[in-house]
Amino acid sequence: MNTAIIVAAGKSERMGSNTDKAFLNLGAKPVIAWSLLAFEQCAEIDQIILVVRKDQVLPAKSVTQMFGISKIRKIVAGGARRQDSVLNGMKEMDPETRVVITHDGARPCVTPELITEIIKYAKRNGCGIAASRIWDTVKYVERGSTVDHTVDRTKLWAVQTPQAFSVEVLRRAYRTVEEQKLTVTDEAGALELIGEPVRLVEWPRPNIKITTAEDLPLAAAAMKIT
Repeated sequence: MNTAIIVAAGKSERMGSNTDKAFLNLGAKPVIAWSLLAFEQCAEIDQIILVVRKDQVLPAKSVTQMFGISKIRKIVAGGARRQDSVLNGMKEMDPETRVVITHDGARPCVTPELITEIIKYAKRNGCGIAASRIWDTVKYVERGSTVDHTVDRTKLWAVQTPQAFSVEVLRRAYRTVEEQKLTVTDEAGALELIGEPVRLVEWPRPNIKITTAEDLPLAAAAMKIT
């Protein structure tokens, strides 16, 4: 069984006060609905757990009903950090789950094809992480705005979501994170801590994360919606 955990429990601080980016409109649908529909339409996904802010549980339920998301197993409240939200979601997984897929609800460009591809990698290698190569010249700045040196961009990738994992591997990684009282920004970072190989899945299409209001028209253009 493959279980998706879609995380949309952030504070959306860069959007401004009292704004939850997951529920802003992107075309005719809320941002979160695009991700939910992609996972709903992916044949590889058996169930979805949606993690949102505590005050958004009821609105999230309305969205899943409005857009016919039949694979929803549960909607749960998130924690203070991303890793807390993911762990809250993992507690609700079906015991038969073998592959867990995590995804930022603020990345509406995700497609069923990408989801299928990372699951394929996870079944073969233990994990599969959506990523894209960095083509810009990257400068390293120690402090202020003075360049220290230029980084070799041929070795740099931008890591995204979705990210797929063998359940056993991810649980072991998060046990280490909790035991050492660490904070990680994504699940791939947890795997790095236990020395588990992190396999990147190159995805050349736009996979924009909605962070500020200016990202909404960019995502709409990439998805060709009005």
